[in-house]
Amino acid sequence: MAEHREYFYRRLHSLLGVVPIGIFLVQHLVINHFAVYSEESFNKAAGFMHNLPFVLALEIFIIYLPILFHAILGVYIVFTAKNNVRRYGFFRNWMFYLQRITGIITLVFIAWHVFETRVQVALGNAEVDYSLMEGILSSPVMFWFYIIGVVSAVFHFANGLWGFLVSWGFAQSPRSQKIVTYATLIVFLVVSYIGVRTLIQFAYGV
Repeated sequence: MAEHREYFYRRLHSLLGVVPIGIFLVQHLVINHFAVYSEESFNKAAGFMHNLPFVLALEIFIIYLPILFHAILGVYIVFTAKNNVRRYGFFRNWMFYLQRITGIITLVFIAWHVFETRVQVALGNAEVDYSLMEGILSSPVMFWFYIIGVVSAVFHFANGLWGFLVSWGFAQSPRSQKIVTYATLIVFLVVSYIGVRTLIQFAYGV
């Protein structure tokens, strides 16, 4: 019974990493990328998302609760998984190892990002606009913290997408898994570019 329960939790963990968390990550970075076009474009896009009907309920049930479950089980997996990178230096073993490392980095990054943005907005200390992120990223330390956090989050999603497609039976043959590897690499590069390009815009206005 316990084994079946753990199997179910791990499958749910994999699913939530893609739907809705992964979808939200991509959507969030794409919305932020409007900053590249102009401050007004970003403010309009961010304002639209912030003023959606039932936005608090949507955030709780589609974003925060799935992330909380994914994070708790993810931390458990980090401390119970047996990494064999030193003994078996295969590509997938390294991806398995990096998935755990980027998971911890992403968790710390998300917690801090939510505190600096959503919590401050809720407390009335800030508004959801271009100047909020511009002020945060004016510090070189925070700029590089966000660079590392965004790239880690995107890697965690892209590599987790590979694991989801394999574990859920969408890519079983070696050939299909190789194709998925290249596809998720493209996802990582494209989405990382979107995120990093946006951060550069906020920090340096270029």
